[in-house]
Amino acid sequence: MNIAIIGGGAAGFFSAIAAKENYPESEITIFEKSQKVLSKVKISGGGRCNVTNGCTSISELCKAYPRGGKNLKKAFHIFNTKHAMQWFESRGVPLVIQDDNCVFPKSQDSQSIIDCFLREAKNLNIKIKLGAGIQNIEEFNNQLKLSFLKDDYNTQTFDKVIVATGGSPKKEGLEWLKKLNHKIEKPVPSLFTFNMPTEPITKLMGVVVENALVNIQGTKLNATGPLLITHWGMSGPAILKTSSFGARILNEKNYNIKIQINWVNQKNNDLVLELLQNIIEEHAKKKLANIRPYFIPDRLWLFLLNKSNIPEDKKWNELGKKTLNKLINILTNDVYEVKGKTTFKEEFVTCGGVSLQSVNMKTMQSKICENLYFAGEVLDIDAITGGYNLQAAWTTGFIAGKLGRN
Repeated sequence: MNIAIIGGGAAGFFSAIAAKENYPESEITIFEKSQKVLSKVKISGGGRCNVTNGCTSISELCKAYPRGGKNLKKAFHIFNTKHAMQWFESRGVPLVIQDDNCVFPKSQDSQSIIDCFLREAKNLNIKIKLGAGIQNIEEFNNQLKLSFLKDDYNTQTFDKVIVATGGSPKKEGLEWLKKLNHKIEKPVPSLFTFNMPTEPITKLMGVVVENALVNIQGTKLNATGPLLITHWGMSGPAILKTSSFGARILNEKNYNIKIQINWVNQKNNDLVLELLQNIIEEHAKKKLANIRPYFIPDRLWLFLLNKSNIPEDKKWNELGKKTLNKLINILTNDVYEVKGKTTFKEEFVTCGGVSLQSVNMKTMQSKICENLYFAGEVLDIDAITGGYNLQAAWTTGFIAGKLGRN
């Protein structure tokens, strides 16, 4: 059997290896349009490669995927985070699980993952062709015929094809799959940080709040978690989660929005008032600047006092009801203007791609072309940060590599 893998990224290599292990007699070729394979793996996780997540509950795992979570449920029973960790460790890549459940190679270097894939491909005699972008794919005599963008490669025919081209930033990049009558969901950016060019809070770059609550005004979008103030605006898991779950809504709004930040992640204002009143009782004569509620970072606390026009040298027992309400409001409902987005750590993630309605999720087989399969981010599947996007690549790649076999 002659099998083509289109795309030399994470899902491409994983599905190629799975296919060769399932069909040892087959000839397998990976076609990569650029001159380098696994380039996105190289930069993932800040160059350390966050291979998966330590989450072992399938229902919890599915919640990390704004698009595709429910559809992946059965797939995760076949190949999940535990399987992924065993896969890498059994192939000579020891892993470590961090406190935040992110899983990295023990080497803390993405090259360990790249070397593992290249070693496996070599041992299994999987061919790799570079500069081999696909122009067209068509059904021909119960096979699939591939035409290439460059004349270096003649038209070739294969028994089975796995498409693992990754996310396309534009719908035009998926036109060749649309021609085959696959439904395409419009690609839009996901997993990005917020630009705030008019907000003075950017002067606090580097400040981290461990557990903030972020809401997008005028929507039901919200997320909790660590929030990082940057020189361009805001980042950190709380912001990235919001951008991931709100990818389509934020795109429609052209990334011009207002966000409300609850710095203390406490929705009950009466409890915030109670805590402030306790501070007044215990630290009556101390200055506001010196006692920070909820262990808010020092620079941020002074900034919030200044933003509320409350003198930082004012004593706690000098606060009237009006000032207390101001404090509660800035702590629980602080508003900032977002104008634009920035890619997170050079990692471009899209929501959109081949609609899951066009794919049999038990096999990753196209419902339109019998011998065509999909794996990875070319599908309309994406996740929050934390190793989940790569896990989706391993899961879909593993199943696609079975080529319809249960």
